[in-house]
Amino acid sequence: MKKRNVILCGAGGREFQNFIMKYRDNPYYDVKCFTAAQIPNIEKRKFPKELAGRLYKKDIPIFSEDILPELIKKYEINDVVLSYSDLSHLDVMHKASVVLANGANFVLLGPKDTMLESKKSIIAVCAVRTGAGKSQTSRRIVDILRKYKKKVVVVRHPMPYGNLIKQKWQRFETYDDLIKQKCTIEEHEEYDAWISRKVVVYAGVDYKEILRRAEKEADIIVWDGGNNDFSFFKPDLLITVADPFRPGHELLYYPGETNFRMADVIIINKVNTAPKSGVKEILNNIKIANNKAIVIKANSELICHQAKLIRNKKVIVVEDGPTLTHGGMKYGAGYIVAKKNNARIIDARKHAVGSIKEVFKKYPHLDGVLPAMGYSKEQIKELEDTINKADCDYVVDGTPTNLNRVIKVNKPIIDVDYELKELGKINLEKVLRKYKLI
Repeated sequence: MKKRNVILCGAGGREFQNFIMKYRDNPYYDVKCFTAAQIPNIEKRKFPKELAGRLYKKDIPIFSEDILPELIKKYEINDVVLSYSDLSHLDVMHKASVVLANGANFVLLGPKDTMLESKKSIIAVCAVRTGAGKSQTSRRIVDILRKYKKKVVVVRHPMPYGNLIKQKWQRFETYDDLIKQKCTIEEHEEYDAWISRKVVVYAGVDYKEILRRAEKEADIIVWDGGNNDFSFFKPDLLITVADPFRPGHELLYYPGETNFRMADVIIINKVNTAPKSGVKEILNNIKIANNKAIVIKANSELICHQAKLIRNKKVIVVEDGPTLTHGGMKYGAGYIVAKKNNARIIDARKHAVGSIKEVFKKYPHLDGVLPAMGYSKEQIKELEDTINKADCDYVVDGTPTNLNRVIKVNKPIIDVDYELKELGKINLEKVLRKYKLI
């Protein structure tokens, strides 16, 4: 039987999971290449033969998604597999149309073909969009589990933007681990809070190997999702976070709607700061799409111990990069704290340099708030230069990490944290008890 030629379209993570689960040892398919999008400069690599299995004698090339039509023709492709997240349904179908117009099948792989099963209990925290509040929800769950003396390990959605062989599996326990593994700002944003809580977190490329290692350390594994992707592990409990700042998106984005429909629990986050109409719309959509889900309303409580310093001062606000870029948000926690304290927010666009300037061009919805882009040493330096050029008194850091650890700037940094607080009688502790996880 002639093999089917395949391209996996990704963004530095999900495509590798799909390859390992569906194609790596499958003699009926031949993955000719990967394409890359969303994350800067990740197309300048190859997927190493050492990770590709016995059927692949050479590294598999990775190209920019921009040349997908040419690749379909060059490699006589049968199937193009969409393997990344946080795309509108409209964007998904535009990509499908490009693929179909060039003669190939457009493929979406589902949970049965891509989820790993574990010997240990799995709690998966996913979302309908990037920036909805997955990580603060995961932190709340881990805090509850540890209160009941459960040994918890967190496994994070992949961010392998460097050497893929070295990143086959990664284990983070100390801040030194972040430095040794040359983590990007995005990785710091996701790992710092776990390290400060003395929680071990795994990530990488090969989640079969990662799961095997995590199982040795844990009673319960918490999947801390990325973007609005669905879990790589089959969950015993699936919690999906919805964002009332973007009501309706739970039915308009891929694969966030998948998470919304599959969820055992839906958390409507940010109730304290979002419009009431947004909360109401999500509640209506739960009735339409998943009326069996347990619904929890929650506040995203902002913590800023030095807030008084920025009152009536000029500030530049730095927010979580993915939330502002492909997440589509205009602002985040830093902006809210700055406004609440009557700070004068300067327009970061006027001071942007290099690739940071290009980010503002690519994402015109950004209204002067600075996304914490830092996928390379060069880009981190450009982020520093942008901040150092800014004529202001303070930097308000609305990212999940502490920017003082990763950049050096000529202004004091005021850190903003956020934690989840459930409202009402139904809460996560009761849910974990119901599912016999505590």
